[in-house]
Amino acid sequence: MDLVQVVVLALLQGVVEFLPISSSGHLILLPVFAGWQDQGLAFDIAVHLGTLSAVVCYFRRDLVAMALAPFKAGHPEAHLAWSIIVATIPLGVAGLLLADSVQGILRSPGVIAGTTAGFGVVLWLADRYGGGTRSERALSWGPVVFIGMGQALALVPGTSRSGITMTAGLMMGMSRVAAARFSFLLAIPAIAMASLWQLVQLAGDPAPVQWFSLGLGAVLAGGTAFAAIAVFLRLIERVGMWVFALYRLVLAGVIAYALL
Repeated sequence: MDLVQVVVLALLQGVVEFLPISSSGHLILLPVFAGWQDQGLAFDIAVHLGTLSAVVCYFRRDLVAMALAPFKAGHPEAHLAWSIIVATIPLGVAGLLLADSVQGILRSPGVIAGTTAGFGVVLWLADRYGGGTRSERALSWGPVVFIGMGQALALVPGTSRSGITMTAGLMMGMSRVAAARFSFLLAIPAIAMASLWQLVQLAGDPAPVQWFSLGLGAVLAGGTAFAAIAVFLRLIERVGMWVFALYRLVLAGVIAYALL
């Protein structure tokens, strides 16, 4: 990978990882349209670890509170911690069962175009007709499982893990900010599991490690992701989801046109 490719892909990953527009779809499509060689699994791991560090850093106070909460009976932080664990289980099970399909036939521009458009419309409908005032700390187990089942769909490229979990949260009566915060917290175990799985796949690869490219990619992705989270949470209540839904439809149209 040359320096331009490293910088562009790392910045792209940092921006789109937590926005409801599908990071995996962008990272699959950009090298195809730019004529770049695939960035490789090691680089994907590096930028994902960068974005993981960003979300952990941003929510560090919440994570500390959740870690201490089990020692306080009835504490809402304890319920939030268990909600994250329960909502992550469907993704873990689906990942084990569908890993080959996700890495194979589903990684195609046609699939990405369909899921980008389809789930973009669903996101707009959820934002338009759903939503409420429910906090991420006040979810009953039914909505938690529903959001978790939605997150499992994000294994299909183009769906967007952030997008589908925010959509499900809005359907369950969460406010935009609460749905976004819960989605970002769910990203921590999700990205950690994905990175661990990728590391297992990478083990034994004889290819030389390009440490500079990996390190630069991780730092750029992490810094950009931290800024993206902060800006998104400040603006989402005023902007709404329609901007992202519209972007998804335009992107799907560009992909479909390119496939003609």
